[in-house]
Amino acid sequence: MKLRIFVTLKPGVLDPQGRAIHKALDGLGFAGINDVRAGKLIELDVADDTDDAQIDEMCRKLLANSVIENYRIEHA
Repeated sequence: MKLRIFVTLKPGVLDPQGRAIHKALDGLGFAGINDVRAGKLIELDVADDTDDAQIDEMCRKLLANSVIENYRIEHA
């Protein structure tokens, strides 16, 4: 079973990578960019009998920092 885990910073958490991207886009002449938030995508291929509780535990224990990040799981 293929999964996609999208990890994003929680609202209000500073995003230095997003700021750097915003500044670079502005420097390249792209106008109208109000904000940039960077995140990560993790693709997993797990056994078909892996249940949602196990997937959630993987995210909570390793893939996302629950203090500053949110995550969303998609079955691909």
